[in-house]
Amino acid sequence: MIRLLRVSRIFVGFAMLALIGGCSGVGAGETGTISVEEAAKLTPPLQQEDYIIGAGDGLSVFVYRNPDLSEAGVSVRPDGRISVPLIEDIIAAGKNPTQLAREIEERLRKFIIEPNVTVIVRSFIGPPDRQVRVIGEASDPIAIPFRDNMTLLDIMIATKGLTKYAAGNRAVIVRRMGTSKPISIRVRLNDLIKDGDMGQNISMMPGDTLVIPQSWF
Repeated sequence: MIRLLRVSRIFVGFAMLALIGGCSGVGAGETGTISVEEAAKLTPPLQQEDYIIGAGDGLSVFVYRNPDLSEAGVSVRPDGRISVPLIEDIIAAGKNPTQLAREIEERLRKFIIEPNVTVIVRSFIGPPDRQVRVIGEASDPIAIPFRDNMTLLDIMIATKGLTKYAAGNRAVIVRRMGTSKPISIRVRLNDLIKDGDMGQNISMMPGDTLVIPQSWF
């Protein structure tokens, strides 16, 4: 059983190496990756944006002076839609809370005079392109909703560190730069976590994927 598990990890390792190898792009060197310092020069400052609702988010829909039409707990379905009183289906995913509130108001005008709607996001997942994913030899590989000022150290805390099989200093962040090809950024996770090398604590971007390969020895 242990041998089968080891073989499975090796197979996953080869798959991740193939992913890394296919992600060479702008500014990449012979290995198809760039350093943390080079990435900082290529990555523009992140512009603050309104929160975009995604499938799985939890919402509250408040209709002023109409408690029967208000819903304290509305989940965005996998198809991106929600259902509230008098409105069976409305697309929520891909909109910010204000946009969704105005659209609900427009629908409710058929039933009440001058509706006033507020949409509040209670739990956050966000759309896929606003998430940060971690795959490979993390203790808890997950997809995390991106938040402002998120760093690599935040990601490692959320994933509970590395497994004993991880080659942390060979990890890469796969990042898309607008319409250009993705780039791969070398990050030395062992140096960051064990030695406190904060020079490796790169700022994360929406849509980043952290790939942690397996050590072969």
